[in-house]
This record gives sequence, C-alpha cells and structure tokens, in this order.
Amino acid sequence: MSDVRTVRAGRRTVELHRPEKVLFPAGDDDGGGRERSGGGSSEGRAQGEGAGRGYTKADLFDYYRSVAPFMLPHLRGRPLMLERHPDGVDGPRFMQKDTPDHYPEWITRAEVAKKGGTVTHTVCDDTATLLFLADQACLTLHRWLSRTGKIDHPDRLVFDLDPAKDDFGAVRDAARLLGELLDHMSLPSALMTTGSRGLHVVVPLNGHHDFDDVREFAKDVADTLAAAHPDRLTTAARKEARGDRLYLDVQRNGYAQTAVAPYSVRAEPGAPVAVPLAWEQLDDPAVHARRWTIENALEQARTDPWAGVPRNGRALGPARRKLRALRG
Repeated sequence: MSDVRTVRAGRRTVELHRPEKVLFPAGDDDGGGRERSGGGSSEGRAQGEGAGRGYTKADLFDYYRSVAPFMLPHLRGRPLMLERHPDGVDGPRFMQKDTPDHYPEWITRAEVAKKGGTVTHTVCDDTATLLFLADQACLTLHRWLSRTGKIDHPDRLVFDLDPAKDDFGAVRDAARLLGELLDHMSLPSALMTTGSRGLHVVVPLNGHHDFDDVREFAKDVADTLAAAHPDRLTTAARKEARGDRLYLDVQRNGYAQTAVAPYSVRAEPGAPVAVPLAWEQLDDPAVHARRWTIENALEQARTDPWAGVPRNGRALGPARRKLRALRG
C-alpha cells in the first residue's frame, strides 16, 4: 500500500502521508474500565467494549473529512492551538501555537499580540486546512473564544464542568443547575461533551465585552452557584482544596486561552470526540463524556444538536443585573 494518499478538497489537493500509521493503539484500558475499541457495533464501540484494531492516521483523516461541514462553522476566523501527536497517543505531545514556515501559503494565519511580541496562529477556514492538520497528526483543535476581526472581544463564554473523579452523574447535576441559573438570567446556553470526563456549557455573546469583563462575569456566576451548593460545587483552583466537589472552571475565558473545538478528537483511548448535545440529551442515561468517537460522532452532528441556540449572542448587562439581584 502506498505511503501517500492524495485527496481533493475544494480547490486544493491534500496529501495524507503514512495513512496506516497507528495513532490510537488497540486494546489498552483507559483506567475507567473501558478498553480501546474498533470492532463490533456502533453502540459497543461508543461504550468502549472490547479491543479492536485501533485507529490509524487514515481513520483520523477520514473522520475530519466527513465532519468538516459541521465543524468548520465553529473554527472559521478563530486562532487555534494545535495538539499534535506525531507518534500517536502513546508518544510525545506537542501544543503548537505558532504556524511553521513550511505550512502551505494558502492556510490562513492570524498574528495576535502576546507579552513581548506576537504569535502567528493557524486559522482553519476550510476543509483542506482541516485535512492538512490531520496529516500533521493534529488530533485536537483548541480554539480561541474570539475571532480575528475582534480579537479582544470574545463571542463565546465557556464553563468547564470538571468532576473530581470520573463521575458523570455529578456532571449532569452541575449542568442542570448551571443551565437553570443561565435561564434565570435570560442567557441561552449550549452543551458539549469534552470527550474526556466533563461537559462544557457554552454561552453565545454579542462580542461587545472584552475578555476581562467576560471572565469576571463568568466567575461571578460560578461563585454564585458554588455558594448555593457548597457541598457539591467549588471554584477552588487548587485541586487539594476541592475535595470530592465538581470544579466550575472559568479560566478558559481569558485572553489567549482556548477551549476544545466542537467535533475535535481527543487524545484518549478509543478516539473519543467532543460533541455538541441538545439539552434534552442530558436525560439519556447512555450519554457520558466519551459517548461519541470517530466511529459515530457524525451521526450526532447530523442531528444538529445546537439548532435551538440563537445565532446572535447576548449582552451581559441585563444578565449581570439579574445576577446581582439574585445575590442580594
């Protein structure tokens, strides 16, 4: 079999090198009682039952090609941090911010300010770029919460629900409590599995607030919720201070911070995927943070789980006033 496969993506031609290189070895237990999967039914693979052939670079490439129409709207115009595993999930990990000089000239770049200089991030605006990154063994795309046109003003706010242990029941409960609070403040919200242990709750914003303002608001919301449920939730950044409580993490809302992009593959056994959910899916007992993999995430994408989320984000002023009234 050839070590190079050529694929047409729009006006571009993308090469896949070493397609049979294994990125996710088969059969290793992930520490939670599941094994890497690859064979059997979709349901069995999603639950991680039984060992299989593992997943190759070709599997990753084909997955991103199939999901591109659903993933690209969440990537376009956003600087990325790329999580690369050239030797697979058992090898070294590289967190790549700067775009290498050898990347094709047709890939969009965004030069953004950092302390003491600038960073030229990769921006994924089309399928060809997504496939090129897959060929670079980029497993996970972490996106900025702002776009290049208004880099200092995020249009997304993210709460990361991080359980103290692999307990998705606690994550479900926290998501419901947070969703109720956001509803009280008339803020729309969307759910996404992380592909690891927790959920992200995403709030679309109108892009009129800077990062400091957004992070301060997110912290106020998290503090309010944790104060109402101190035995179950915490905002303590230090792990030793959390105990068995779920951590309401708002640190991703700072400048130059990133959050995993919807439909990104995670560097975990079985190739789980971070997948958008409809709120009603939270009641499905089969749903957990690693429920979807590169085998079946496309099925979830086709259901358009965020169809009910308003396209236009909200201002934080009215919500902040409601939160202050609630806190007394």
